[in-house]
Amino acid sequence: MIASPASLGWLGPVGAAVWPLGLDSATLTAFLVAVAVATFLWGFERYRTSFSKREFLVASALAAGIFVAGVFPDAFAAVGSVLNVTRRSLVVSLVANTVLTFLVLYLLAQVRANQLSIADLARSLTVDQAAADAGTAGPTAAIVIPAYNEAESIRGVVDSLPETIRGHAVRPIVVSDGSTDGTVERAAAAAPTVVEHPVNQGQGGALKTGFEIAQRSGADVVVTMDADGQHLPEHLDALVTPVVDDEADYVVGSRYAGVDDSGNSPTRRVGIRAFTALINAMTKANVTDCTNGFRAIRGSKLDELTLTEERFSAPELLIEARKNGLRIEEVPITVARREAGESKKPRLGYAVGLARTIFTTWIR
Repeated sequence: MIASPASLGWLGPVGAAVWPLGLDSATLTAFLVAVAVATFLWGFERYRTSFSKREFLVASALAAGIFVAGVFPDAFAAVGSVLNVTRRSLVVSLVANTVLTFLVLYLLAQVRANQLSIADLARSLTVDQAAADAGTAGPTAAIVIPAYNEAESIRGVVDSLPETIRGHAVRPIVVSDGSTDGTVERAAAAAPTVVEHPVNQGQGGALKTGFEIAQRSGADVVVTMDADGQHLPEHLDALVTPVVDDEADYVVGSRYAGVDDSGNSPTRRVGIRAFTALINAMTKANVTDCTNGFRAIRGSKLDELTLTEERFSAPELLIEARKNGLRIEEVPITVARREAGESKKPRLGYAVGLARTIFTTWIR
């Protein structure tokens, strides 16, 4: 004889069916159990397919949590007593939202890690494009020029470079950052080393690629300058001299100690000065132009700098140089107007990006 629900005590005071375990609703309990089983099976299948322990463990933990919520809801009473919350539904909601928050943060971290892995792989492939170049005998000054859609100006910038600076052979290194306008072809007609990122990685990513190529070739001095013609080659001697004379390891140009003909808006000029003052206050630096990309660095010191920023690289380089004890010097330069095209700096979020870079570089 098959026992009826009534004989098992599964009927409530008004005759409604009540499960001995689980929630008051048998349907909801069954649904949660099904979701738990499906979640576990998904993780199991992922492990069988890709042997991803992380996915399997996360899926198993989620499945266990969903199963407990559906079959043993009174287990949340202990959590409720700690939080001084008597309503079980509220406790379950709090726990679920907490877990969801951690999962979202975990997902964001994984996405970022994947992005960095892809960026590193792309840079490695790009650096290999220049691997066959054995470099130049004698002391060299590598001029790293990141370029993104600068076909109208890049040839003129490369052609304007001198053959030597303070007895150092000049070696231009153009890094096209996913350009689509013929930048590579025009640069290749003038520069001995031109490489291209398969996808855009930002100025910081292009600089890291250029730095690695310069280091592989044994460059004694590494200079960075823009591809838009705003940095004048006649100032190269002033930038390189403190490094060559062993008076500094990191030399940065300043338009505010020199001439600012960039055409920046008053808002941007005020912002640059404000961020410069912030960096000076946080690091005891003594510079006047924290976003200037015209700089010279001792080649042997590049390995000491931890560079992760892909977009707003100028403050990161400056703060890293200060944190690692590099001797920093500033020289006056002229920043001219762009020869062609428009600035690639984001109109929105530029200040936010600089602030984020400054604080994250300072605290790490």
